[in-house]
Amino acid sequence: MEYLKKAHPQEEGVTQRVRDAVSEILSAVEKEGIAAVRRYSEHLDDWNPESFVVSEEEIRRAEESVDDELKGHIEFARKQVENFARLQRETLVDFERETLPGVILGQKQIPVNAVGSYTPSGLYPMFGSSIMTVAVAKVAGVKRVVAIAAPRRGEDGKPYGIYEPMLYTMASCGADQILCVGGVQALAAVSFGMEEVEPVDMIVGAGNAYVAEAKRQLFGQVGIDLLAGPTEIAIIADDTADPHLLAADLLGQAEHGPGSPAVLITTSREVGEQAIREVDRWLDGDWPTKDMAGEAWRNRGEVILCESDEEMVKVSDEVATEHLEVQTKDPDWFLERLTNYGSLFLGEHSTVAYSDKAIGTNHVLPTNRAARYTGGLWVGKFIKTVTYQKVAEEGTEQVAPAAAAISDGEYMHGHALTCRIRQERVQQRAGA
Repeated sequence: MEYLKKAHPQEEGVTQRVRDAVSEILSAVEKEGIAAVRRYSEHLDDWNPESFVVSEEEIRRAEESVDDELKGHIEFARKQVENFARLQRETLVDFERETLPGVILGQKQIPVNAVGSYTPSGLYPMFGSSIMTVAVAKVAGVKRVVAIAAPRRGEDGKPYGIYEPMLYTMASCGADQILCVGGVQALAAVSFGMEEVEPVDMIVGAGNAYVAEAKRQLFGQVGIDLLAGPTEIAIIADDTADPHLLAADLLGQAEHGPGSPAVLITTSREVGEQAIREVDRWLDGDWPTKDMAGEAWRNRGEVILCESDEEMVKVSDEVATEHLEVQTKDPDWFLERLTNYGSLFLGEHSTVAYSDKAIGTNHVLPTNRAARYTGGLWVGKFIKTVTYQKVAEEGTEQVAPAAAAISDGEYMHGHALTCRIRQERVQQRAGA
């Protein structure tokens, strides 16, 4: 393995300053409720409306402001995401089986009751993320989805409310309540509850380092989807790949921010070196977000030269990236062998942007090598798979001896007693 380009060393983890700031806000909101939410919202976002809950009138105005063409594209994306979520939901089944005579075991799928869906709205107002977190939750059967976003600033620099296409998307995806409040104070508000907002059971959605840290600290008070850091892309490419296209895909994800890793893994020195040159040409030319993407590429961009396809698989699984493209002559060979990625994009026509915006798979995915042990957000994240048991007398005769003996072996004699009482009752009835 050889680096044709290596990323600069990065500071690891969340800084103590971020941890302390998040902890302070969460503690204040838990103790003071709406007063703390207002204080931090005004301080951090210059936003303190009469109500943080978006009214039906505001939703109607947002709908009127979005042009019909964009509405059509949002509708297309929503339908694709909902359809894929329904297909996933069909794989989650209830069942009941007799596993031993007199022992019936079962499984039920129960949706989470209430979810807070956070949509990032900083430099990029990512209203496509509202589809991923609101529509999928509704397909799962969540009764109450609270959609949340920070206020957008107008040309005068003053906050005015939720970005209109985002507000329209939240409403059209079925959000039951929409809040215009940002950051840590927003997640605290829905986790602990405030005035018009009942507490939720789970919070989902991407955000900046403060939002991610808030989710980490709130976990336990509520459930979370995952802890997402800066977005990532890796591309596996052989000598059949187009360096021009590789460069575009690397920069396409790098535009998210200066901390976004962009990695090319290739068996072709020529393709790797040409891709680096193509990136430079894009950045020296007309790449639309070259300031942001260029900084990310300089800081986090890597090109790794491997000796074989097998080594590319090994390196890729070690990187365990969020988005993984495969641009090779036989993408299915890699599909069978790769194990660590958030979402996989096979063939040169499969680009991350399709999944990010409209194809149907979810774009809330594991980062920072979390793909080693988890997948991304999907309909099943909003559903609790629970179990139940039905036991008849003949079931007790079979299970009680083992359960009691194991309990005694663990010195949990009370557990053992609850088993033997039942066993004795069965034996008494049998002898009566």
